[in-house]
Amino acid sequence: MIYGLGILKGLGVTLKHFIYSYLEDVRYLFEGGRYQPRHLPARQGPRARGVFTVQYPKEKLPLPENFRYIPFLVYDTQENKIKCTSCGICAKVCPPQCIWIVRGTDPQTGRPKPEPEAFYIDATICMSCGFCAEFCPFDAIKMDHDYELSAYERYESLLFDLPRLLKPDTYHARIHPSDWARELAEKEAEKAKKGEKAEKAPARASS
Repeated sequence: MIYGLGILKGLGVTLKHFIYSYLEDVRYLFEGGRYQPRHLPARQGPRARGVFTVQYPKEKLPLPENFRYIPFLVYDTQENKIKCTSCGICAKVCPPQCIWIVRGTDPQTGRPKPEPEAFYIDATICMSCGFCAEFCPFDAIKMDHDYELSAYERYESLLFDLPRLLKPDTYHARIHPSDWARELAEKEAEKAKKGEKAEKAPARASS
């Protein structure tokens, strides 16, 4: 048994990664790497060679689709309105109670209307559990991928109001493609059911 053999083996592994890092950088440059980003998931995979670290913030690992952070409200670009009906289910199921909703009212009749006049989410206590998005019956609230929310002023910068929470459904389709495809399929199925009911109604009336 040779004393210090384990240390030499460890230093050999470090030296191997050190050399591979430069070799990978040279290959990256010769393959046109100056004009295209590095394939970060491959660097973080089990077969990656050389440096494993990501040069944040210049380099960022792609987020998985189901990554959850502060929720946002979906704005329907086709119907030109907010999907939220201010039903309050998201606020009821929220474990830390960080959601506040003020229901809008019709100025002519004074009666409540199905859209929020004010919507607040306190990001300082939000636990990003996703219950609000899961229980929303109108698919009006979704979990965002924007995790860079550092701020100097706690309540001025991390208390999200309605204008800041609103994002178009095209943004939702981009970060949640599977969820968006499911919603479209459900809409098509609902339209098909309504079409079948409309076809059956004249037949019942004539009989």
